[in-house]
Amino acid sequence: MKILLTGATGFIGSHLADYLLKKRLKVVAFDRYNPNYNLGWLEHHKKNKNINFVFGDIRDYDSVFKAMKGCKAVFHLAALGGIPYSYESPLAYYKTNVEGTYNVLEAAKFHKLSQIILTSTSETYGTAQYTPIDEEHPMRAQSPYSASKISADYLGMSYWNSFKMPIKIVRPFNVFGPRQSPRAVIPSIIIQSLCNNKKINLGNITPTRDYTYVTDTCDAFYKIYKSKKVFGEIINVGTNKEFSISKIAKKIFNKLEVSPKIVNDEKRIRSKKSEVQRLLCNNKKIINLVNWKPKTNFDDGLIETIKWYQFNLDTFDPDIYHI
Repeated sequence: MKILLTGATGFIGSHLADYLLKKRLKVVAFDRYNPNYNLGWLEHHKKNKNINFVFGDIRDYDSVFKAMKGCKAVFHLAALGGIPYSYESPLAYYKTNVEGTYNVLEAAKFHKLSQIILTSTSETYGTAQYTPIDEEHPMRAQSPYSASKISADYLGMSYWNSFKMPIKIVRPFNVFGPRQSPRAVIPSIIIQSLCNNKKINLGNITPTRDYTYVTDTCDAFYKIYKSKKVFGEIINVGTNKEFSISKIAKKIFNKLEVSPKIVNDEKRIRSKKSEVQRLLCNNKKIINLVNWKPKTNFDDGLIETIKWYQFNLDTFDPDIYHI
């Protein structure tokens, strides 16, 4: 069975491609066209006959339609992530995250796919109104990014209700691990600590998040894919544990044996109404329906992540990434 994986060469997408290939599934890896046909984090699969690389644009229906031909299911991960840039270009997020999802849904309807797995985000909930956050928690758009993802989720559910399409929505809380963009907070702290152990620049360090190691997230995607119980459902993926940014920074400092000063960078601080202060996952639904539980302890995942960035440090230029 061929599986279309959008956003395949990115952080979560590349790990999910690795995971699906280990499960002996054939993968059509779809990602944004680039003139050099750079395979991103999937370069190691360049000669793997079980993965076919297709480059296009999630915003272009024709390229999505062609990539989906012959596939039986789609994992839709392609999206514009990262909240800060959504303040600069809300339209880019709408076109990628909403219109991109529309293209996947319409193409899947034509090709009669057996499953359409859409990727959401815990940012759709906004600051927790109660904890832990279950799937019935109200959604609140506190950034243009979260608004685009809320819209994409509602669009997906409308296709379930209107056309009886086999929709599943996976809603991961924060994911971390190797290959993540240095703009994300954990890689940012690690890289800054490795490059300069005297000071690091961070934004608000009081918000708390629920972090899942990336391979556990991939396992959740796969178990949701295999389940017949979750069509038309939204499924949280998280650990039911939370850590503040300051706590994570201290853990990283201790593991690296450094003691830098944290400098509050105003450019990294969201406006008061836009900052999501707390996200803590209620994962009872995924445990009960698909028998998934996180296997990786946060500290163990942090150690593996630090090791990876230490080994690949020369890949990341602090000046380019403004970290």
